[in-house]
Amino acid sequence: MSQSMSTTLYRGQRVALIVPCYNEDPTIAGVINGFRAAMPCIDIYVFDNMSSDKTADIARAAGAQVRTVTLRGKGNVVRRMFADTEADVYVMVDGDGTYDASSVCRMVDKLLDEGLDMVVGCRETSAEEAHAAYRRGHQWGNKMLTGSVKGIFGGDFNDMLSGYRVFSRRYAKSFPALSRGFETETELTVHALELRMPYGELMTPYGSRPEGSASKLSTYRDGWRILKTIIRLHASERPIAFFGAWAAAFCIAALVLAFPLLIQYLEAGNVPRLPTAVLSASLMLMSMLALTCGLILQNITQGRHEMKCLAFLGIPATRSDTTAGH
Repeated sequence: MSQSMSTTLYRGQRVALIVPCYNEDPTIAGVINGFRAAMPCIDIYVFDNMSSDKTADIARAAGAQVRTVTLRGKGNVVRRMFADTEADVYVMVDGDGTYDASSVCRMVDKLLDEGLDMVVGCRETSAEEAHAAYRRGHQWGNKMLTGSVKGIFGGDFNDMLSGYRVFSRRYAKSFPALSRGFETETELTVHALELRMPYGELMTPYGSRPEGSASKLSTYRDGWRILKTIIRLHASERPIAFFGAWAAAFCIAALVLAFPLLIQYLEAGNVPRLPTAVLSASLMLMSMLALTCGLILQNITQGRHEMKCLAFLGIPATRSDTTAGH
């Protein structure tokens, strides 16, 4: 039996490493061997997203179980990983070799010791290596997008876009993966915040890609997709705040336009600028419609949250075996 199929448990828990991959043949063997060395009992699953290179063959030769996902995009792969893998603890890491395998035990220990449902490996890079580990604009974009999520949904995340995370079983089996691409990390973060799950972060070393390995992330295209996902989640998860802001903006604009007309009407008894009056009335109607949409969607969202909470609570919590050694 291969090591990836080991029945040995870590602190009484079956831990699965789930690796989304697309054309990572220069790095995938190193990722598998690194995590197996750090946690010999871990079950390793590589989900190959129709790679055109030898990623699947190399992963299989290294002892990992390989599954093929035909729908392109990391979000589609994450959906299959959580659905098709059975474990008590899930460790998700990108297959590009940039994350530190030796941190896996500390991250799993943190999840078990503190009763968390998600632990995020915050990327820590020295100033000398930052230019090689991150493409231009990535660090600034990460801070901007992370700050946007914190401002809208709350929480205290420092690295929302990290691809190195540990999840409890009830997180993995209650996560409705809807995104298709790299915006899935945003969805993972918001899911934990919306269900008020306990989560934590742990600083982990982060390095540059090995020579011969190329990033699949497009700075502007994927950054724009992540921003659109944040806006979509704001509208669907916080509808009263989202549509209420539009309602307030329309209302203020309507009042600003209507006030001079009202003064003139009170003084002269007529409304000389009829188009402005019509525009003001239309803006006020739009304000009322936006507020109505927000109120209706808020009730729908509340129902969805209750259903997700029930699904989450229906799965037993991950409990560590305190008698097992670390």
